[in-house]
Amino acid sequence: MRYILALIVATLLLGASAVLLPSTSIAQVSISLNLNLDRQPIWGPTGYDHVDYYYLPDIDVYYYVPGQRYYYSDNGTWRSGSSLPSRYRGFDLYNSYKVVVNDPQPYKNDATYRDKYASYKGRHDQETIRDSRDPKYFVNPKHPEYKNWVKEQKQNKPDYSNGKGNGNNKNNGNGHGQK
Repeated sequence: MRYILALIVATLLLGASAVLLPSTSIAQVSISLNLNLDRQPIWGPTGYDHVDYYYLPDIDVYYYVPGQRYYYSDNGTWRSGSSLPSRYRGFDLYNSYKVVVNDPQPYKNDATYRDKYASYKGRHDQETIRDSRDPKYFVNPKHPEYKNWVKEQKQNKPDYSNGKGNGNNKNNGNGHGQK
C-alpha cells in the first residue's frame, strides 16, 4: 500500500513540475521511489517494482533482493549465503513459484509464511523477468534486452547542454525560428 501511495505522490509531483517548471528543467527533476527493478534477479516474477524478499515455498528459502542473499534453515539455525546450499543443487529458480514478501527478516516468522503460502508449492505459472517483453524490465542488467535498451537510451537522450533540447526545437536559441 505504501508503494502505491508513493507512486501517486510522485505522479502528482511530476505533473506539478511539468506545469510550474520550464521545459529544460523537467529533465533534471528526479524522484526516488525506492524501486529496485534493476536489482531483482531475472528469475524473479514480473509485476513488482519493489521487492525486499522472495519466499520460495518449494524449498522454504528466502531470497533478500537488496543484499542478493539466500536465507535458509540449517538444522534449526537460519543461515545466509550468496548461493543456495548444495542440497538444493538442480533446483529450478525460473520454474518455481516466488512469493514477494516486503517485511523485514521474514525468515524469523518462517512458520507463518510456510503455512500461509503452502498452497503455492509445486506451482509453475509465473512469468519471470527474464522472459518478459515489458520494456520496464530491460533496465535490469541481466535481462536479455538490456544492451539494446542501453543503446536506445543513449540514442534518445536529449542534449540540453547547448540549450537546444533534443534538436527538434525550431527555435535556434536567439529567439528566431530556423528558415
